[in-house]
Amino acid sequence: MTESLIQLPTAGEPVVDTFDRMIRSGPVVPYELPGGVRAWMAVSHRAVGEILAGDGTLFSKSAKNCPAMRDGTVPADWPLRVLTDAEHLLNMDGIDHMRMRRAVARAFTPVRVAGLETRIQQLTDDLIDRFAGRPEVDLVENFTMPIPVSVICEMFGVPNADREKFRGWTTTLISHTSTGEQTRAAMEAMVGYLTWLVADKDSNPGDDLTSDLVQAQTEHGITDAELVEMLWIIIVAGHETTMHLLSNAVVALLTHPGQLAAARAGDRWADVVEETLRYRNAACAMFNRYALRDVRIAGVDIPRGAIVGWYAGVGRDPQKYSNADTFDIDRDDIDQLGFGRGPHFCLGAHLARLESRIALATLFGRFPEMRLACDPAEIRYAPQFMSNGPLCVPVHLAPGD
Repeated sequence: MTESLIQLPTAGEPVVDTFDRMIRSGPVVPYELPGGVRAWMAVSHRAVGEILAGDGTLFSKSAKNCPAMRDGTVPADWPLRVLTDAEHLLNMDGIDHMRMRRAVARAFTPVRVAGLETRIQQLTDDLIDRFAGRPEVDLVENFTMPIPVSVICEMFGVPNADREKFRGWTTTLISHTSTGEQTRAAMEAMVGYLTWLVADKDSNPGDDLTSDLVQAQTEHGITDAELVEMLWIIIVAGHETTMHLLSNAVVALLTHPGQLAAARAGDRWADVVEETLRYRNAACAMFNRYALRDVRIAGVDIPRGAIVGWYAGVGRDPQKYSNADTFDIDRDDIDQLGFGRGPHFCLGAHLARLESRIALATLFGRFPEMRLACDPAEIRYAPQFMSNGPLCVPVHLAPGD
C-alpha cells in the first residue's frame, strides 16, 4: 500500500462522500481504519461480486487468519476488536458457520417472516398514533428506530422494558468515536444480559425465538456461549440497518417529490425499498474478511493475510448503474448486492424488506402532506461507517405547520 491512504472515516466528510471518493479511486482501494489499521475495500460491483464469491476459499471471516490481529500490528485495545474477535456466525467459515446458520435460519424463512405482517402493521399503527397529533416530530426517535427495535426484540423475547438497552449498546459498539474501553464495556453488558436471557428462557420458555433456539441447542450442537454470541449479532444487525434504511428512504422520498408521487400512485413501496438499498444503503463497510492467499480482485493484487472489506452501497458504482447518483424507482438495472451474496447472505433480508414496505406505506398514507422541517443539508448522520443513516429526521406532518 502507498502512504497516502483514504481514512475511513475522514474527518469533516460525510461517510457516503468518502465511499464515493473510494469508488472514483478504483475497484479495490487501500484505506485506513480508525487507529491506523490498514485494510482494503472493494467498492465496484465487479470487485464486490468477486469478494463474495470467494468466501471460504479466497477469504476467511475468522480473525485467526489475519497475522496483523495476532502479531501486535493491530493493538489489543483496538475498539473494533470486540467485533472482529467475537466468535459468532458472521466471523465463522465452513462447517461451523453453517451449523450456526442452520439453527437460526428457520426464524427468517419467507413464510415465517410473512406471518409477522399483521403484528408489524399493528406496531407501526400504534407508533404513529402516539405522535399523529403533533405538528412536528423527529421520525428517527419516534418511528424509524422503534419499529425495528420492537420487532426484533419481540421476536427474540426481550422484555419491552429492556429494549432501549440494546439501542444504547449498539450505538456504542459501532460508533467510530467510541474508545476501546467503551466498546468492551458495552459488549460485556450486552453479553451479560443475554446470558441471563438464555438461562431464563431455559427455565421459563415462551413463544419466542430465543426459547426455540434454547430447545434446539442439542440438535445443532450449540453451546450457551455460542447462542449468546448468535443472539447479540442478530439483535444488533436486526434493527440497526433497518432503522437507517427507513430513515434514508424517508429523506430520499421527501427530497424527490416526483418519486414519492409515483410510489403513492402505484403503491410501489417495494420498489422504493429496493431503490433505497441501491441509492443509499444503510449498511456500509463490511470490513472483516481476511485473504487466505495472495489474490487478485478486479485486477488489483491483495496480499495474503490482508484485512479486506466490501462496500454494501456498491449500488452507487457508475460503471454498473446508469445515473448511479439519481434516486429513481423506475430503474431496471438493479442487481441487488446490498444484502450480500453467497454463504453469508443476510438472514434478515426478508424481514427488513417487509418492515420497510409496511412502515413507508403506512407513514405516507397517514401523512400525505408531510415535509421536512429542515434543509436536507442540515440533517446530521450517525458517526459510524459500518452502517449509516440520519440521527434525526424532523418533519412537519401537515401543511402550514
